[in-house]
Amino acid sequence: MASFPQIIAMGGGGFSMEPDNPALDRYVCQATGKARPRVCFLAQASGESYTYITNFYRAFTELNAHPSHLSLFTPHTADVAGFLLGQDAIYVGGGNTKSMLALWREWGMDRILRQAWGQGIVLAGISAGAICWFAEGLTDSIPGDYTSLACLGFLPMSCSPHFDGEAKRRPTYHRLVGEGRMRPGYGVDDGAALHFSGERLQRVVASRPNATAYHIEPDGRGAVSETRLDAQLLERG
Repeated sequence: MASFPQIIAMGGGGFSMEPDNPALDRYVCQATGKARPRVCFLAQASGESYTYITNFYRAFTELNAHPSHLSLFTPHTADVAGFLLGQDAIYVGGGNTKSMLALWREWGMDRILRQAWGQGIVLAGISAGAICWFAEGLTDSIPGDYTSLACLGFLPMSCSPHFDGEAKRRPTYHRLVGEGRMRPGYGVDDGAALHFSGERLQRVVASRPNATAYHIEPDGRGAVSETRLDAQLLERG
């Protein structure tokens, strides 16, 4: 595994949204530095959807990874920490972030994942699996308007996924950051990912042209300043 903490937060994309374009998922595998990385899927946000898990195995087998998953409804081991800390990457799927975090905290997953991060196991994910690593995320976990959700806090910023994919995402995130109700942070398009080394943004990568991320911070007048970040376009392969 890599020797430094890494998080790869995808606004959208990966095998579940771009099944014919493995660029982002391949990037996660490459970040481990292993020729055949052990990649564990956490699907709690989707209620451990069987179809979602099956699609993960198919996608990562084709990427020459060694895929596995950890269920918290029917766990295959009592040594959850030992199993996760033996991985090269942990990939978190999308769904209901609030419910996922509640379940994780009950199982002590917040502590285990922080340990994994510190040991250099690559933490990655899409949507719920992206915002969970931040201090705050913009979520639709609760019916109604998008809301701010306190997350794991490994990264001391906020984040919104699907920045170009859901029309109300950008204006809502702008408003909450501008009003001081969310921390400054990042909006991430579908098909784009933020790659952090520790707490530092190392680069933005994208699986398709024009997909990128934006840094959002208050402008001091109740609105925000939005800075478009340059993204490295990955080969589809």
